[in-house]
Amino acid sequence: MRLTFASYNIHKGVGLDRRRDPDRILGILREIDADVIALQEADRRFGTREAVLSRQAILEHSPWRPVAPNGAITGRGGGARPASIGWHGNVLLVRREIAVEAVGAVPLPTLEPRGAICADLRVGEARLRVVGMHLDLSGLRRRHQLQAICDHVGRCAGAAPAVLMGDMNEWSAARGAFRGLEEGWRLLAPGRSFPARRPVAQLDRIVVSGEWRVEDLGVHHSALSAVGSDHLPVWARLALCSA
Repeated sequence: MRLTFASYNIHKGVGLDRRRDPDRILGILREIDADVIALQEADRRFGTREAVLSRQAILEHSPWRPVAPNGAITGRGGGARPASIGWHGNVLLVRREIAVEAVGAVPLPTLEPRGAICADLRVGEARLRVVGMHLDLSGLRRRHQLQAICDHVGRCAGAAPAVLMGDMNEWSAARGAFRGLEEGWRLLAPGRSFPARRPVAQLDRIVVSGEWRVEDLGVHHSALSAVGSDHLPVWARLALCSA
């Protein structure tokens, strides 16, 4: 089984031209054409914190769907905001033929509003676990948050191949928050993704469990993605190894 995973901090839909353009974000996602996508900063900053990409727009103009209906994501502090489609701006999109068996928020130690969302998916006979996240600006807090996410994945019912991805806010290439990664996890660095205009940092990362073989990975550069957000999307094409 081969799947493409992608992560994209969409900066609340506001591009480098200072325009909020949800259609442009959907256009970039269609360019990437991933099977599973983690979005960060997918809610507006103020007011009702409504989603930048409406559920209706996603369903009508893309091959994906959000992993849970409004209000169905549960975690510390209750359910998701009614106008949001994720958790603290974190959204998972999956192709419609992929079954969603469970979805929930991952409780994180935080100093600022941060979040992670975990979903169990089924593709054919295979079950997999995906986490989308946006980690803290504090280095020590990032390390604690990543450890909390790995612990959460380990406690979930039933072992499953896992993919963790998102804006991890980590400037170090292999240390920092990733120093404490346990055996069995592999850190992928698709490339420099921030800032979009002239990328110098690999803030957007993907971490995979040992069941996956990495076939390809990279940063998505296009005319649209160059101005769509302050981050560039990252992606990885993974194959599930035979038992």
